[in-house]
This record gives sequence, C-alpha cells and structure tokens, in this order.
Amino acid sequence: MSPRNVCITAVDGNTGFAIADLILTHADFSKKVDSVTGLAMNPKAQKAQELQGMGAKIVPHVPGRRRDMVSSLEQMNCDTICVVPPAHADKYDICVELVEAAKQAGIPNVCLLSSAGCDYADPKKQPRLREFIDLETLVMQSKGDANTPTGGSPCVIRAGFYAENLLLYAPQAKKEGVLPLPIGESHKFAPVALGDVAHVAAHVLTGKGPHGFDDKHRGQMMVVTGPMLCAGNELATAASQAMGVEMQFENISQAEAKRVLKAQSESDQSELEYLLEYYSLVREGKTNYISTTAFHDVTGEHPTEPVDFFKMYTGELKPNGNKRAKRSHR
Repeated sequence: MSPRNVCITAVDGNTGFAIADLILTHADFSKKVDSVTGLAMNPKAQKAQELQGMGAKIVPHVPGRRRDMVSSLEQMNCDTICVVPPAHADKYDICVELVEAAKQAGIPNVCLLSSAGCDYADPKKQPRLREFIDLETLVMQSKGDANTPTGGSPCVIRAGFYAENLLLYAPQAKKEGVLPLPIGESHKFAPVALGDVAHVAAHVLTGKGPHGFDDKHRGQMMVVTGPMLCAGNELATAASQAMGVEMQFENISQAEAKRVLKAQSESDQSELEYLLEYYSLVREGKTNYISTTAFHDVTGEHPTEPVDFFKMYTGELKPNGNKRAKRSHR
C-alpha cells in the first residue's frame, strides 16, 4: 500500500484536535499512517502543543495567502487532507481557500467536516449552516473532473449537533439542575458525541484503496448523528439517569439563549451564531431524524447513547445539591 501522510486543519480547535489525537494515539489508526501534520491558526495553543508532543508536526496556518498555502501543502508532502472548519468569522472563506489550495497542491484525498442539517437550512434564516452546502459542493464537484488530482477521492462527513455543546450550560446544570435550551417543547434532535465523529473521520483518513481512500468511504456523503432522538425533557431524563440526581429541561427564548451563550462561552461569535441557527432548525422540526448507518458501517460499533455521554461529563454537569434551586427569570 502507498504511504499515508495526513494533514488535519484547525487542530488548535476541539474537532481537529480530537481527530488528530485519535489517529496518533490509537494503534488501529497510527499503524496505518506515516505522518500527521496539523495546521493551526494558533500554533502555540495548548491543543496544538499537545499534538506536537504526541509526534505531530504543527504548521502555522495564515489565511489569505493561497499561494503560500499551496507551497506549504506541497512541502508537507501530504496525500490526504481533512478540512475542519475553524471557529472563525471567516470560516467559509478559509475553507474555500484550503480546498482550492489542496487542488493546486495535487492532494488526492480530501475529507470535509460538514454539518448535518445544512441541507434543511434556509439561506436567509440560517446562513451559517447553509454555507456548508457550498463547501460540500466545492469538494464534491471535483469528483466529475478526471483532470483534477482531488477528483478521485473526496468524502464529506456531516456531523450532527455536538453533544459537548450542552456543556455550555454547565453553570445552570450545576447550580439549578436545569438544562436551558431554545429548542421548543416537542421537536427533537440527536446530539452526537465529538468522539464518535472523530472515530468516523479517523477511519476515513487512514483507510486505503486503489484510488486513495478506501472504496467504502470514497465519494461518500456520511451523515453522523447520535443514536437517540431527544426532546428537551428526554435529554434531561437521560442526564438524571446518568448522574443520579433530578435534572429538568427549560425551554428558553432565542434571545435568552443568545445572552447565556455570550456570557458563558469563549466561542467565536460565528460559532455562537451557528449554535443559535441549529437550535432554530430544531424548533422548525427539521432535525427530527437520526442517521447512524454511516457510523455503524464505518466503525462496526454503536454510537454513544445520551446516558453514556452524560456519565462521561458528570463532573461538569452534576448539580451541587440534590435539591433543585429555584429558577430565576430575568
């Protein structure tokens, strides 16, 4: 088999780090790769430094200089790139530049981390979600062009709503025993653990076939959600079961959610906009589905159930006392 030199973008963020970490530390993946290079907009970030300590090469990513990016990718000698959209206001432009640079650098295997629900998003109401459709098109359109080096082996992973986003409400969970989400009372969604998305990506990036990626993955549009559809009260029930204390769901307004997220999250403004748009998609009933077939087919395993997710993060979410504090409304 040919060598496999993997480049993963945005490794100073949660998703890029999780994928790189898994490939570097899990023998089933690390034995299939010759090198892992991480692109980082902040090379000094803790996550980037951790990966460097694990054996990854960390390369600074300076957006806006496509010629330099092409040169950098060529010097890396990578044959595979995983484009992870960074938490940045110019996320779309940065990803377009990366995909185009990968084409010019002749990288044959391109995997894009996209978002489940983007195909249901309204361009006017959910523009941050909808822009993923344009990125997918850019990656996949090369499939029909035999003259494009990236034409043979693209793959798109549409990741569902990361369950880890629920940790943004940890202060309310710990103090009041409440999960406050702006998702309405009845519509459902299927949060997916970040580790499950990283697991699928690691299989894709290390899988090999005669045309680059494994033929089971090449050209695939993989939608990866969690295994259970949950309304807000069902999420709270799963949390209660996992932590052994009563948790309750509270349906809050979009305005309050925006205020809470701004106060409690260090995320980039564009990421907060994305979260609020996804919540609006839930309220519109456009996330009432699960998609676990790709996860089962790619990994041969079962994705993380909500109860097991909450067990993993009991320390961050479990209320300080057994009695729920009175909720104050402002």
